[in-house]
Amino acid sequence: MKNEMDSNTSPTNIVSGDGDRAPLKALTSGMWEQIFNGVEEPFLVVRPDGIIIEANEATLKAAKKTREEVIGQGICKIVHGGRLPHIKCPLEEYLKNCTPKAEETRLPGLYGEYFFSISPVKDANGEVDTILLTARELTRDEIRKVDYIRNANLAALGELAAGVAHEVNNPITGVINFAQILLDTYDFDPAGIDMVQKIMKEGDRIATITRNLISFARADIGLREPVNPVEIVKTSLSLVNHQLQKEGIRIVTDFPSENTLIVADFRKLQQVLLNLISNSRYALNDRYPGFDERKIIEISCFENNDEEHRFFNIIVKDYGTGLPQSVLEHIFEPFFSTKPPGKGTGLGLSISYGIVKEHGGNLYVNSIIEKFTEMIIELPAGI
Repeated sequence: MKNEMDSNTSPTNIVSGDGDRAPLKALTSGMWEQIFNGVEEPFLVVRPDGIIIEANEATLKAAKKTREEVIGQGICKIVHGGRLPHIKCPLEEYLKNCTPKAEETRLPGLYGEYFFSISPVKDANGEVDTILLTARELTRDEIRKVDYIRNANLAALGELAAGVAHEVNNPITGVINFAQILLDTYDFDPAGIDMVQKIMKEGDRIATITRNLISFARADIGLREPVNPVEIVKTSLSLVNHQLQKEGIRIVTDFPSENTLIVADFRKLQQVLLNLISNSRYALNDRYPGFDERKIIEISCFENNDEEHRFFNIIVKDYGTGLPQSVLEHIFEPFFSTKPPGKGTGLGLSISYGIVKEHGGNLYVNSIIEKFTEMIIELPAGI
């Protein structure tokens, strides 16, 4: 007599090593739950709109949150730490489009560097109703590879930007010169004079942008000589200290007791410091418009040596708005800005990056939204 069983619990015959068939029981929901939580890497199930509907124990451990703090939240908030209102999260956009993707990225919500995979799951009708997200922590070698690729992409982008800038520079110089000839040659009424002057002003603005693009690609390093990087920091602070005090921003410094010399262009590195301090100032004023004891910029300098190299680090850290993780790998690209439209050109960090690279160093960013931003300058130490 044949036994009839439910399809969810009916045995499946499998062939054992000696050719006999043995029953294999279907996995129950409890067994699936054990497997799900047994996965050692973060594993999440989300809706196409980015809301988390399930997360394994490894996710909760990596995020340092309880299940109640994760389930029902947006994916960007949990893995990225959040985003700025005027900036879209690329991860959320991929989910909306149900696009499979695998990428290396930093996920501060999970406290580490991860290889992140997006896998859409279709229902019986062929529609995507859930998406699986898996995160595998990167090894040290993989992190170095990611940094190398990002640096190579930035270098290629810089060369492209410089080529475009050169092509724009000649015609815009002609526009400015012809406008000046018009102004010197013809008698215009006040309205005409104003119009020609506006042409020259906007032409000068374009010329400045093209020069900045060229600086990003090929930083114009002038006189290099032995300098104390701490003196570069102190001189930069002396130029902006009055404005910072006026806005209630405190500077906290941590300098080494012994002098360290590096070979550098004092003026160019000062330009980098002033730009980083300006960005910190903007972030602090944006988060705390009035007086607040948390309006602090910390600047520290120290030697950081490994087995093969000697480095000197300058770190500028603020506790302002922070930066969303979804944009960190783009912030050194020309014209990319986290500020609202009209608040910045998006060239300051790209120029600073170019200057530091020309000095044989590197510029890194470490940030968590609504917590802090840390800009790390790494320069070869010694002369």
